[in-house]
Amino acid sequence: MKKLFSSAIFICFSILFAFGQQEPMFTKYMFNPLIFNPAYAGSKEYMSVGLLHRSQWYEIDGAPTTQTFTLHTPLRNERVGVGFSIVNDKIGPSNTTGVNLVYAYRIPMGKAKLSIGLQAGLESYRADWTKLNIEDPTDPSFQENVNKMLPNFGAGFYIYTPHFYVGGSVPHLVEYDLRNNTQLDIYARQIRHYYFFVGTAIPLNGPALVFKPSMLIKNVGWDKRATKLDAFRDIGAPNEFDIDLSLLFQETLWVGASFRSSWAKLIDGKSSYDSADIWISLLMKNGFRIGAAYDYPLTELSNVTTGAFEIMVGYEFNFREKRIVTPRYF
Repeated sequence: MKKLFSSAIFICFSILFAFGQQEPMFTKYMFNPLIFNPAYAGSKEYMSVGLLHRSQWYEIDGAPTTQTFTLHTPLRNERVGVGFSIVNDKIGPSNTTGVNLVYAYRIPMGKAKLSIGLQAGLESYRADWTKLNIEDPTDPSFQENVNKMLPNFGAGFYIYTPHFYVGGSVPHLVEYDLRNNTQLDIYARQIRHYYFFVGTAIPLNGPALVFKPSMLIKNVGWDKRATKLDAFRDIGAPNEFDIDLSLLFQETLWVGASFRSSWAKLIDGKSSYDSADIWISLLMKNGFRIGAAYDYPLTELSNVTTGAFEIMVGYEFNFREKRIVTPRYF
């Protein structure tokens, strides 16, 4: 078993040069979009509850693990949706737990609806350096554990019809310095992330077979050229994208495959392909939903890990019918 320090450094190095993403990633992002876009609240027209767990590079000590819980519903005023989300993300000696309250206002646009969403929440960021095997015990970067409470806000938009959607969001508008000792030259800062996603549902054989392609794009720090902090004008994190292709059979069995990469090459010229993924979901007639996903790494991480996996459970309520007659595609 590798030492925790070596593993954590390896993980952080890989994240830095592959994508530079700080917020957790998900293969089944289409099942918990409330995590990154508050405008999604209430869009299913009934209450929806979901729980997802992700273990990334699970053979490596200190590798990322993430759990999310989401709940959202429309109100009696059909233009208003509200929601609630919890995210717990752990990597190496650090742990971030965030809670958000979500509000969305939906405006009819012919056959489509425009939803504008806002969220407010609180994050607890903790780093316990005693869990590391530090080569230099006098290193000032690791002299004091970190424990910070970080209030934050987010916003997003979501345009959707029964067979198409497009949206964009910034889940954390406020950036924070995560250091205890601000005199250090080494920075630890929470950077603003931007999300854009689009998808459609195409019936191939009526409701018996539906093809659903989608794409999620993530960006870190595109606005940093205007920052007053010289160290953050060049984040070095290329855009990351996920392309997903899935089929829904008989309104019950949903299977998909996806590909994750970035627009750019790594510094040494190697491919920036991240993973190839497969997933499956089962939507039962009583509204209960279960699913799982597996990511196969396309980077050098494949030498030390067989990949990542996710498991998901959820429940879809429907206040207008005794049971769910047809599933929502988004």
